[in-house]
Amino acid sequence: MQRYFHIFSLIVALAMSADLTAAAPLSPLSTSQPSVKIIPGTFEFTNIYEDVDDGTPKYSDATQITPENVNNLIRAWEFSTGDLDKRDPKTMRRSSMQATATLFSNKLVVCTPFNEVIALDPATGKQIWRFDPKIQTDKVFPANKFNCRGVAVYITPSIVAGHCDNRIFSATNDARIFALDPFTGERCKSFGTNGEVKIDPGMDLKWPGEFQITSAPIVIGNAVIVGSSIGDNNRVDAPHGTVRAYDTKTGKLKWTWDPIPRDDTDPATATWGGGNKNVGHANVWAPMSADGKRHLVFLPTSSPSPDFFGGLRPGDNKHANSVVALNAQTGKLVWAFQTVHHDVWDYDNPAQPTLVTLNLESGPRDVVIQPTKQGFLFVLDRDTGEPVFPVEERPVPQGGVRGETLSPTQPFPTHVPALVPQKLTAEEAFGFTPWDRGACRDVIASARSEGLYTPPTEQGTIFFPMTGGGVNWGGVTFDPVNQILYANTTRGPHLIKLFPAEKFEGLDAKYPDKEVSQQEGAPFGVIRDVVLSPLGVPCNRPPWGVLAAIDLKAGKILWESTLGTTEELAPLNITLPTGTPTLGGSLVTASGLVFIGATMDKYLRAFNAKTGKELWQGRLPATGFASPMTYEYKGTQYVVIAAGGHGQLGTEPGDTFVAFRLAGPGEAPSWWSRTIDRPGGRMWLNLALILGGASLAVAGLWRLINRWRS
Repeated sequence: MQRYFHIFSLIVALAMSADLTAAAPLSPLSTSQPSVKIIPGTFEFTNIYEDVDDGTPKYSDATQITPENVNNLIRAWEFSTGDLDKRDPKTMRRSSMQATATLFSNKLVVCTPFNEVIALDPATGKQIWRFDPKIQTDKVFPANKFNCRGVAVYITPSIVAGHCDNRIFSATNDARIFALDPFTGERCKSFGTNGEVKIDPGMDLKWPGEFQITSAPIVIGNAVIVGSSIGDNNRVDAPHGTVRAYDTKTGKLKWTWDPIPRDDTDPATATWGGGNKNVGHANVWAPMSADGKRHLVFLPTSSPSPDFFGGLRPGDNKHANSVVALNAQTGKLVWAFQTVHHDVWDYDNPAQPTLVTLNLESGPRDVVIQPTKQGFLFVLDRDTGEPVFPVEERPVPQGGVRGETLSPTQPFPTHVPALVPQKLTAEEAFGFTPWDRGACRDVIASARSEGLYTPPTEQGTIFFPMTGGGVNWGGVTFDPVNQILYANTTRGPHLIKLFPAEKFEGLDAKYPDKEVSQQEGAPFGVIRDVVLSPLGVPCNRPPWGVLAAIDLKAGKILWESTLGTTEELAPLNITLPTGTPTLGGSLVTASGLVFIGATMDKYLRAFNAKTGKELWQGRLPATGFASPMTYEYKGTQYVVIAAGGHGQLGTEPGDTFVAFRLAGPGEAPSWWSRTIDRPGGRMWLNLALILGGASLAVAGLWRLINRWRS
């Protein structure tokens, strides 16, 4: 999505005059809902596991901040990691700040995109200790940017904890795992070699950064488990997506599990047509989940290599694109459910499997909820992996390129409607003017666009939702008391065009600003482009970012609210309620609030959980492409989010963690925070300054004219 939203230049007048509501209805927006009783519940903030479930439903029983007083939030503290000062701008543009803080042992533990781990005072944000693994950044180009989404914590069963009895685990962009003492930040030297384990990707890398770890490890029992993030579409014979578990004390390797079967005796081998011998990936790059009572770890696996051609791997390709349950102590497969057969769309499972208990008519049932890029919600039994709500195998478009072997059907959940549109026709093209709308119409009409799972072609295929659409790594949020799920989605199209492999060098030179990928070893390379109008706006109707509430039991979307504005994307901070692409997750509280950043404007927002009404915005120093967290400390509730931008999206980089709390006695939100630091405030300020300047110029000119006349 690196070129997504390099937009709105040259359209100030158009944007101001466009009847956006008429051109692109934003409904359904917030609608009234039946009264919902809000009572306290429980919430696990961190990757801490003993005999508890942790699928991070991201629910807090904190009730100090409410819909009635949320407008009284003020900034409690800011902490700068220092990266903007000590790292050069080019390095910062290769980073993405997506960390969620962890509260443990009276410390708020965060990580930076460069894998520094920092403990902060929860009340003041002051640094207590800092650990720097000193990863190399010079001339290193990580496939998925420098990134760290969080850390994990191991808690000893001992009553008294000494040095390194409890441990913080952090995994790095250069594929190391560190064990740290939570009180001092020092290495736990009994883990691996001097407190670290170096992961061997199993083959030579084509460049430093092809193989990295971006999501937090997960700890269950005495195992710390990690996945990997691997560069897409470079080659068929790519690094394997092996999941690895290490002993939390010694760092000794406990087990490995490859989503692609390499053993001919594995029944899943029959679904690969021999392709399992050479292909790589199907890695677990998104966060994992754990059920301590069942001793299970749940993995969201991704697509095999390469993403957009599967002729070398005929068959369904199990256990790629699956929700997989493993025995956390042995790594043995317990069950797997495939969400996409024979993926040629880059429709990874991009988010953490969420573990919740649904109160069904038949009684409570422990389930796994897997959100997808396609906008689906798969709800599976936690013990068996069987669908709790119906899933149908439906015929999908056929007619791939020569040598391709598409699956004739794909699984479609039927109980809960898709959270995003899944087909884009030429008649539905969007633009601010007839000119750019017509250009969008022509692009869509020139390509195949038959709905979800239309295969990649040399003609060009519209992927809608795009490969970064639907739900992404921020996952979903679940209120266990009211049994409501919240999800933020992105709505935008990609144009995917395959070309004969021998044309790669020429096309790569011809289109230096496009994503042209070789897919080395396959007969086709690929060009992936966001479908934008000549004015730089997506060719589908807004909203382009949405927050939704879903009643899983009833199978209904209760409300949808547009998420994000064009304030940071348009000249003069022109603020249109179009929504923006979203990266990051949300948080729901027992008091009835949903907090979320995730947008391309610089705000943390609070929504009424019952109605979807946007109640509050807190200005951030940079975009908050991270999931917020909340905690109560010494009688005060705080909400914290990382604000650091995203290099791939072209947003301004930052290096700050920001905490908000309610104003205390004698305090109040400032006039500036209530006016200018709200969406649209800077637009009106800029217009006022322009109008004021123009008025002064006219007055000065009039005075000169009068003097000349006299």
